[in-house]
Amino acid sequence: MANHEELIKRKRIRIGDISISYLIREGTHPENTVLFIHGFPFNKNMWRSQLSALPPHITGIAIDVRGHGNSTIGHGFFSIDVFAKDLLVFMRKINIGKAVLCGVSMGGYIALRAYEIQPESISGLILSDTNSLADNNAAKQKRFDTIQSVLKNGKRAFSIGFVNNVFSQKSLAENPEAVDLIKSSIRRNVESAICATLLALASRTDTTESLKTIPVPVLVIRGAEDTLTTREQAEILVQHIPDVTFVEIPECGHLPNLEDEAQFNRAMNDYLARLALPGSGL
Repeated sequence: MANHEELIKRKRIRIGDISISYLIREGTHPENTVLFIHGFPFNKNMWRSQLSALPPHITGIAIDVRGHGNSTIGHGFFSIDVFAKDLLVFMRKINIGKAVLCGVSMGGYIALRAYEIQPESISGLILSDTNSLADNNAAKQKRFDTIQSVLKNGKRAFSIGFVNNVFSQKSLAENPEAVDLIKSSIRRNVESAICATLLALASRTDTTESLKTIPVPVLVIRGAEDTLTTREQAEILVQHIPDVTFVEIPECGHLPNLEDEAQFNRAMNDYLARLALPGSGL
């Protein structure tokens, strides 16, 4: 598959109370855009392989969510709702009428909430290792305990434990580049942003009811060895979304776009081909 890393440009734009940093690889048909939304507590650099692998007629953009990577924190009161509204304002600011949203984990929560707020702006959804459910009490408590741990022990200890949970055993042993990328991504964030995002995740709303109203084709991807998003949670998406394709990638954990780039990119591009976007030749 052709690599277009040299075509990826780094840009920044001011929206509301924050400055958003993003990567863009411009395609020949700018009306075709895929917006990539990273998980917690990562940044836009986790999507470089996907930006490079997109067909030439499609523009790819990967943003740093508020308080992550090189985007600023702003008012500091985070929620999935705030992140989704940031995304929609960003789209308007750079004149994107419609986009395919591709989100992993927290990025999937943001994509689903953005669909609920402004469905007419979504031309497709790629949901990787994510789910539509709100946290139950046990999950909430686990996030609260993590906040206390970060405040007590710092982000370095948090990053080590987190990395061991998000990758498959094979990836931990054989993919040091991906592991190092995620470690450095976590450590780039300040403790206050990590804690604020944990509160945002704990307080997110349940988007399951709106799944049945999604009118566009959806691709659901899951790493077969993901211990954070269960097969049962992925099945809820598959069972409720009217037009859905499910791909499970073997020997991958929570981040299959990094753990098996080739399979993830193939699934992504097969899905985009089925959307028959202008310029695709279909």
